[in-house]
Amino acid sequence: MNPQQTIVALATPPGTGAIAVIRMSGPEAIAIIGQVFQSRSGKKIEHEDSHTVHLGWLVDGANKLDEVLVSVFKNPSSYTGEDVVEISCHGSPFIQQLIIKLLLHKGCRMATAGEFTLRAFLNGKMDLSQAEAVADLITSDSAASHQLAMRQMRGGFSSEIHELRAELLNFASLIELELDFAEEDVEFANRSEFTQLLLRIDKALSRLIESFSSGNVLKNGIPVAIVGEPNVGKSTLLNALLNEDRAIVSDIAGTTRDTIEDEINLGGVRFRFIDTAGIRKTSDTIESLGIEKTFEKMQQARIVLLMLEAKKCLDTDWMQEQIEQISSKYPSKPLIVLINKVDTISELERKEISTRTTSFSQRPNQQIIMLSAKDKSGMEQLTDQLLGWIDQGVLQNDQVVVTNSRHYDALTKARQEIIRVQEGMEEGLSSDLLAIDIRQALHYLGEITGEITTDDLLGNIFANFCIGK
Repeated sequence: MNPQQTIVALATPPGTGAIAVIRMSGPEAIAIIGQVFQSRSGKKIEHEDSHTVHLGWLVDGANKLDEVLVSVFKNPSSYTGEDVVEISCHGSPFIQQLIIKLLLHKGCRMATAGEFTLRAFLNGKMDLSQAEAVADLITSDSAASHQLAMRQMRGGFSSEIHELRAELLNFASLIELELDFAEEDVEFANRSEFTQLLLRIDKALSRLIESFSSGNVLKNGIPVAIVGEPNVGKSTLLNALLNEDRAIVSDIAGTTRDTIEDEINLGGVRFRFIDTAGIRKTSDTIESLGIEKTFEKMQQARIVLLMLEAKKCLDTDWMQEQIEQISSKYPSKPLIVLINKVDTISELERKEISTRTTSFSQRPNQQIIMLSAKDKSGMEQLTDQLLGWIDQGVLQNDQVVVTNSRHYDALTKARQEIIRVQEGMEEGLSSDLLAIDIRQALHYLGEITGEITTDDLLGNIFANFCIGK
């Protein structure tokens, strides 16, 4: 990237719309717009104040291309920290292309993916984790993912990493200073205080690492596997949840032989429901492969929905055997047992099943719900239970949550180095050996916020952005 070049890109989605926004950033942005913009007021836009909007015509010589609004943001008080101009034009793709071609002819070049935000990072307008939050905010499609992205963009995560790194850096400096006075055997870093600091950092890193399991699923969607015997109503349930005929429903057992996935937003949280092949003994090779996939999906799922047929649940031993088959295999995984087709049994039989299952419902991470997927009765109770088992506390108490796998990886590596330093302290290692692991921990923490970067790292991150942001 050459910061001396002025870049241009369409900032709104391509296609026809009421308006489109074309963005320029760089040292020549205001001079270039001054060559092609005629203000209605007759004033020269180069002389106007920052953060002002001007109505006029965009012209190519004597030819008026469009009536536009031009917004001016002068450095350093702009998104990128450079001079920025935003042109709001009519949303015709033809007009958009005319304007962009004109600006390219006047000296701009096309921006690459994420280059505006990359310039904001390089000019100190945000750190790297905040820049990544911009991309998360653009792609957020639920209240939960939006809230997590906004929190990270405000700098809560960055502040905590900066504080941890600053404390560690202070002691690292003292350790390094000791190396300069190795012959005098001088100790500048108080080992007792350093031990306490390492314990605090280890605890903080552990908390952040653990938060990833909740943060990642809230950001990307909670996988929920729907399992059970063939023809128990799994596909009907998926269709009921989605309010559309997504899966084929048939009285023929074994209709679903592969997994079917779809997503739905429930209470501001995105869930990814997975309809699986029915579990049973079969000689059919294709169906057997589908059943293998069912167990794979159960392993990957955050929550398992086990569907049982109401009439069969009148046999308590059979029902208990079906439940134990899943709960024993995945003891720590939340399990909701859905007793389906309650519309096919009497009210007395419903009460009988409910009485027998009371003890099971009191087990941690397990719940029984009676419903009819066909009639959509009991669906509200299922939704409430799903939301109740998701750790939305992280959204409500404003705590820092890790949602980015790159951050998770760097935090894990940093903690490993901190553990090595702790072990070295216990073994009485010399300052020069301790300094090696401390430097590595500082390196990994610096990678998160961008205090330490490489061209490859920046290339990988910003390549995932949309052009114009």
